[in-house]
Amino acid sequence: MNRFDCSLVELKFAADADAEAMTFEGYGAVFGNVDSYGDVIEPGAFSRFLADVKSGAQPWPAMLSQHGGWQMTADDMTPIGVWTDFAEDGHGLKVSGKLADTPRGREMHALMKMAPRPAIDGMSIGYIAKEWEPRSKPEEPKRRLKRIDLVEISLVTRPANGQARVQAVKSIEQIFTLADAERYLRDAGGLSRSEAVAVVSRIKSIGRGDSGDLAELAELIKRNTAILKH
Repeated sequence: MNRFDCSLVELKFAADADAEAMTFEGYGAVFGNVDSYGDVIEPGAFSRFLADVKSGAQPWPAMLSQHGGWQMTADDMTPIGVWTDFAEDGHGLKVSGKLADTPRGREMHALMKMAPRPAIDGMSIGYIAKEWEPRSKPEEPKRRLKRIDLVEISLVTRPANGQARVQAVKSIEQIFTLADAERYLRDAGGLSRSEAVAVVSRIKSIGRGDSGDLAELAELIKRNTAILKH
């Protein structure tokens, strides 16, 4: 298994973030940038794997801390959360994740939110290179990776590649409109798009609008999420 390291980006979160959500997003890998091992990931390298995951043909990659640590104990290899979505765009592999409500998950969330700067500010992927092009000249990257299968994506302390970062740590206090509510329900609540739309439609049906009281809106979201999830 190979590794490709990236740094977390601009960390955004509400001052009174909802501790129950513990969601974040960013880039697990970027395209066209040489990593510390001399590899470059080409655009489209993840496309087949992403399609296989979403069809159920491949398992989702694990979310680990520090690639499972140096000791590789059972605790080290226990996931700290789950990845809820990923997609390729023009920049790289954009990922969304939710940290577990466990001591290690809460610790990671606290480290990511620290001021004046996050204490954890890196992401790194563990992958199997399926197709690649070797360099033909000494000055070229060692490999151009054409197709990759992901094994895990880790939050790490010191990444080798500084161009891919976590962009946001989400909380319920960031809901200002019903569109925000729908996105929150998908990202933090783990609901499908249709379930999120159903909750928002219910909120609309009982008279909540974009200008409604946000505290009441948040409570309605939590209540309806609980109904849908049980």
